[in-house]
Amino acid sequence: MLNFRTDLALEAQEMYVEANRKTSEIEGVAVTSKNVGKVLVTEVKITSENGEKSLGKPCGTYITMESPSIQSMDPGTSEKISLLMKEQLLKLIRLKREDKVLVVGLGNWNITPDALGPKVVSEIMVTKHLIDYIPEHVDENLRPVCAISPGVLGITGLETSEIIKGIVEKTKPDLVIAIDALASRNSDRISSTIQLTDTGIHPGSGVGNKREGLNKQTLGVPVIAIGVPTVVEAVCVANDILKNLLNSLYEETKEHKTIHTFIKTLRDSERYELLKAVVDEKQAEMIVTPKEIDSVISHISKVISNGINLSLHEGIDLEYIESFTF
Repeated sequence: MLNFRTDLALEAQEMYVEANRKTSEIEGVAVTSKNVGKVLVTEVKITSENGEKSLGKPCGTYITMESPSIQSMDPGTSEKISLLMKEQLLKLIRLKREDKVLVVGLGNWNITPDALGPKVVSEIMVTKHLIDYIPEHVDENLRPVCAISPGVLGITGLETSEIIKGIVEKTKPDLVIAIDALASRNSDRISSTIQLTDTGIHPGSGVGNKREGLNKQTLGVPVIAIGVPTVVEAVCVANDILKNLLNSLYEETKEHKTIHTFIKTLRDSERYELLKAVVDEKQAEMIVTPKEIDSVISHISKVISNGINLSLHEGIDLEYIESFTF
């Protein structure tokens, strides 16, 4: 059985609209979009149980930033993306100056597409120890921040949620920010999309692993989740190719009425059945990532860490961050 998995609320909304041929709003779901420079910012708000059932996502706010420029290695463009991320992240964060933040980098640092979380954590401005032990030497604009990359079950033998729960119980942060690599159903969104949400995260959900979620219900404090799609299922790529092929055939078969009519009336669900008929179980489980994923992760982790640092510490700039983290 094919199952187009996605961690993006925006894609869940798109899939629901496609499957149900809806042109009106979904009950319990509000979607707004705007262009900020070269970046499309979309906010999906799930406000009711009906909205949860429709999209398969918990109630909350999901902010998606989409643009090929997110992958840009140009320093000026990267700075703009980090500043925009700060602006969007501050819509979800409610903190007082003295509040403590725990940043969690989820994922396996030994597998590049899954190393986003650990890479981001390595560039976070960690300040809690400085404020605890040498407060007289710490800039007053800095908030107490600590960070951890707990690894994955296969490395530690411990569930990630167990590790984070223990740290939260001991350090008592006022907010947890979790960063993880995500899965998309659209190859165009790989490494060109950032999702921010106040609903927390389920480690491993992008590749079908069932793990206890990190959210306010499990940790007792608000959890902001930040993710970038780094993988797509091979079957999703095949589906995109089939869709493009059918669209091309539609344009080429106008003189052949029977074929032309068949393609025109082919529903998404019927295309799905065609694909399911020729894809075996092994192929359906394959995961694809871009060949340049090493450089992509290295670059985007810096963009995200800068956005987090700017959000957590009032009045600092990127030059200050560079001097602190270098």
